[in-house]
Amino acid sequence: MNGHSVLTMANLKPKSENQHEKHEGPDGGWGWVLVIAMFVSTSLVFGLMRSLGIFFVEFVHYFEESAQAISWISSIGLAAQQFFSPVAAALCNAYNARVVVMTGGFLAGLGFLLASQATCLVHLYLTMGVITGLGWGMVFTPMTATVMAHFTRRRTLALGLAFTSIGLSSFAFNPLFQLLVDMYAWRGALLILGGLSLNIVPCGALIRPQRRSKSQPKVNSEGRPSCAMMLQRVASYLELSVLCERPYITFTLAVSLFNVGFFVPYFHLVAHSIQAGFSEYQAAFVMSAAGATDILGRVLSGWFSDLGYFRLIHLVSLWTGLAGVFIMLLPVSSLSGSYATLMVINLLYGFCSGALTSVIFAAIPMIVGVKRTMGALGLLQLIESGAGLLGTPLSGLLRDVTGNYIASFMVAGSFLILGTLTLVTLPHFFSCTDPPPTNPSALRESSSNSKDQDVTSELEQINSLAADTNLRGTE
Repeated sequence: MNGHSVLTMANLKPKSENQHEKHEGPDGGWGWVLVIAMFVSTSLVFGLMRSLGIFFVEFVHYFEESAQAISWISSIGLAAQQFFSPVAAALCNAYNARVVVMTGGFLAGLGFLLASQATCLVHLYLTMGVITGLGWGMVFTPMTATVMAHFTRRRTLALGLAFTSIGLSSFAFNPLFQLLVDMYAWRGALLILGGLSLNIVPCGALIRPQRRSKSQPKVNSEGRPSCAMMLQRVASYLELSVLCERPYITFTLAVSLFNVGFFVPYFHLVAHSIQAGFSEYQAAFVMSAAGATDILGRVLSGWFSDLGYFRLIHLVSLWTGLAGVFIMLLPVSSLSGSYATLMVINLLYGFCSGALTSVIFAAIPMIVGVKRTMGALGLLQLIESGAGLLGTPLSGLLRDVTGNYIASFMVAGSFLILGTLTLVTLPHFFSCTDPPPTNPSALRESSSNSKDQDVTSELEQINSLAADTNLRGTE
């Protein structure tokens, strides 16, 4: 009896320890190699996306089209990147992230290569817009989710370091692309961009494939999966179950509100500074300075959040609220005609916007769990894409109606503050500790563990009864 009890307790102890290790997950190691891979791939996605304005003037002159028609190229590319993110997440869940990212890098490069041979604007819509945007969507979401899966305590710092490539590449690519256009014209420059984008392929190859324990749907009597089971499998790959959970819906709504006003300064701050009476050089330097503090904010925010002094969702609320306030202060600071005041507010806005970017994606595993991060991130990008496309046209409309950008920045900042108030409605928001993520599989696992504990207690009772019987027999 005693030996059996000791063996039973010995079998229970490693099981709990293994569960704890599984819950903690890895923290670095090969993950730092993936951070470097994400640094490069992110720069070749969003760095290129932010620097494509160099080609717009060339396209206007060559195709003799309006600026509005040319601007649809980048709009289609951005929309495709966010629209195909859930598809990329589903493919990662069905197969593995390595193949998906490598395919995305190939498509991104192929789009630029085909665009270099375009003879009309529709060709650019299909190549630089749809094909390249599809490739971008297959790169960003899997890389971000893979890096988050390799970190626990340093997750936010890892994302912050990887996302610094966006600001750094924006500084480097603009003069580089202008030099390429001057030397090789826009067709030759797009060929080089296609070659650069193909470097995403080796970045994806660094992802180690992992086996996923996905439950296979049952087959019918004929040996073929039924339509309902196929739909169930697709829904599991897309992680559609998160759309039925209040914490994820609330967080997605808040991020969508952020997106309405977050990108407005990137498009209209330079024009507002010129309208306020500053020179074009001073106006251009405003955004450059914001980019510098944006990089600093990403790194410091990631480092500070990983210290664990505050909950991640509280830091998201803090940086979002401050960013909204500073966006509203941008036009107010320029009314006095003081360039120094405008620069100070602008630097604070750049820091808060960078700090927000590091923590907002790292909060997703806290809400849905690490295993469902891939699908949840893809669905988040899909939902927030509509809000992101709404913000800039709304800001331009307010400028046309009022004649200045004051109302535009006020409304943009108010959307970020409204998103902050939405986060307050999250369950357990005012708690000092993170609640467990809403994971149905975890609930099933906990129920199975409780059943194991019940069986163990029954065995202990049987053993104790047997011991009492043996004791009476000896007496």
